[in-house]
Amino acid sequence: MEDIISLKNISKGYQLGKNLVPVILDIDMNIKKGEFIALMGPSGSGKSTLMNMIGCLDIPDSGQYYLEGNDVSKLSEDSLSEVRNNSIGFIFQNFNLIPDLTVLENIAIPSLYAGKEDKQKARELAEKLGLGDRIHHYPNELSGGQKQRVAIARALINNPKIILADEPTGNLDSHSSAEVMEALKALNEEEGKTIILVTHDTFTSSFASRHINLKDGVIV
Repeated sequence: MEDIISLKNISKGYQLGKNLVPVILDIDMNIKKGEFIALMGPSGSGKSTLMNMIGCLDIPDSGQYYLEGNDVSKLSEDSLSEVRNNSIGFIFQNFNLIPDLTVLENIAIPSLYAGKEDKQKARELAEKLGLGDRIHHYPNELSGGQKQRVAIARALINNPKIILADEPTGNLDSHSSAEVMEALKALNEEEGKTIILVTHDTFTSSFASRHINLKDGVIV
């Protein structure tokens, strides 16, 4: 199986006053198509910074990032935006749903950004994730688990190859956490989606096929 993501000597730091504080230090990492990866480490280990660079939300200070063989570390902001919208689906701990849009409208948003709002596909994804009877509801009428399943459907609307999930069960009870993780596992096993999960939770990480542990900006 070929690599879908390849990081070579990636480093990243942030300016704090006059000092540059290193966060990621010369990381090499390869992820194959269809893998389910848990990116783990204590607070401050650099895992969220690494996730942001993989998701093209941030760029490295040095090194190369190859996505499907293309060096994205040198792309313009417009090109990075296109990569984010077409190749990567994002799931966040806080759901990031728009409160005055319905479930159907929230799911369809990325397709609108891509130039063609696809409410039919949004409806199909809602059905697939057990939200068929909730499509005209608003986020404040949903449970935490339902909100996260809306976020998963939204991440899938443009048919990305990669799903990035940042602490997706962090705000959920154990039952809802299991529901969400089973949904992600099914996407990986049945549809071959590459999933990269940031978590510090052992239950959540148990669904992944490989763990990558960070500490102080390096893989340990």
